[in-house]
Amino acid sequence: MRAKHNLTQEEFAQLAGIGYKFYQQIEGARKKEIWLSTVERLAAPYGLRAWQLLAPTMPEGSKLIRKAPSSRVHRR
Repeated sequence: MRAKHNLTQEEFAQLAGIGYKFYQQIEGARKKEIWLSTVERLAAPYGLRAWQLLAPTMPEGSKLIRKAPSSRVHRR
């Protein structure tokens, strides 16, 4: 979903309010367990609830709630 919205891992981590390295571990499947509150943080930037993020199919109504802060990757 992050790639669908053209976000870097760093940009998404900032939107979700979690550390960039921590997010890399989640996305890279190196975190075996995470708290429900973390799943809620991952869902919030898309305007979704935790259960929607965990659904087996891509949620239809995902959208970014706010613009990501600029990063070194997307500088214009």
